Amino acid sequence: MPDKKTLHEKASDKASEATPIRTGFKSGFVAIVGRPNAGKSTLVNRLVGQKIAIVTSKPQTTRNRIQGIVTKPEGQIIFIDTPGLHDADSALGRQMMHEIAAALEGIDVLLLMVDASRAYPHADALLLQKAERFRGKTILALNKVDRLPKPKLLPLIDAFQKAFDFAAIVPISALTGAGCDDLLEAILRELPPGVPYFPEDQITDQPERFLAAEIIREKAIQVMYHEVPYALAVIVDKFEELPKLLRIEVTMNVERDSQKKILIGHKGEMLKKIGTEARKELEKLFDIKIYLALFVKVVPDWRENPQKVRELDWHFQLEGLSEDIARKSPADEDPSQDPSGE
Repeated sequence: MPDKKTLHEKASDKASEATPIRTGFKSGFVAIVGRPNAGKSTLVNRLVGQKIAIVTSKPQTTRNRIQGIVTKPEGQIIFIDTPGLHDADSALGRQMMHEIAAALEGIDVLLLMVDASRAYPHADALLLQKAERFRGKTILALNKVDRLPKPKLLPLIDAFQKAFDFAAIVPISALTGAGCDDLLEAILRELPPGVPYFPEDQITDQPERFLAAEIIREKAIQVMYHEVPYALAVIVDKFEELPKLLRIEVTMNVERDSQKKILIGHKGEMLKKIGTEARKELEKLFDIKIYLALFVKVVPDWRENPQKVRELDWHFQLEGLSEDIARKSPADEDPSQDPSGE
């Protein structure tokens, strides 16, 4: 499949061969941790220069750790985007908090991110606890400063300086890009000397099938009512690369029949709209014509089912895919399915 940039490859010894090592080169892993809707995914997309994480106005839409890779002459930064920090009240919530804990293992720098227009150090105790427990350097990014009156910025920075000994506090706007270069410089200063972990042109380690599922979920969230986004799971059943076509078949799981009706819409209009918008973005991302089939299935209370929640992890999906390929032949395919999933 032709592509404009390498979207996914495994890190290997070949990475260091592909990128000449320069004197003073630094590399390392940086976890981005913040409250829901702090702008973490927007920042990752901004820094890598391409969309690899979905962005919506709904909180808690990032469910898996997403790695974005930024390579500059001075070094390589591997960003780990995490779910929004919140009190877990379901199997899905607990899995999301586990993703944060796992992201903090083995990182070089912790990047805390707060919405400057709503930030109060005393109200961010849960966030500051992560910094207190982390033994390495922590940088604070004050995001959305474009929404904050300038007279309020300096007192806010002063308050956070008194709350914790940050290696740096950088005001930014992930949306406009303001301050993002300063943030990269601050991070590079704290990274250890090293070699690149990934090839120079690689921007993420996420499989294309996972990126496809996330973009489809984003389009569904944008057109759905308030209750549906959190009850929606998107699973890629088929990801077939043909010479001039990429065939993607997806199951969209919801918890109730009423949600299924909303997703499908009158005479399938909603499902068609979601599919059209997702297909256009995926064709731009993958640079190939795409056939996209969407199916909707009711899985009652899947968010409370640890097994169902685990199935959202792309590592688990790929394991299952390998097993399916081993035992299933092309003759077993049944293309005549109702788009509603019934």
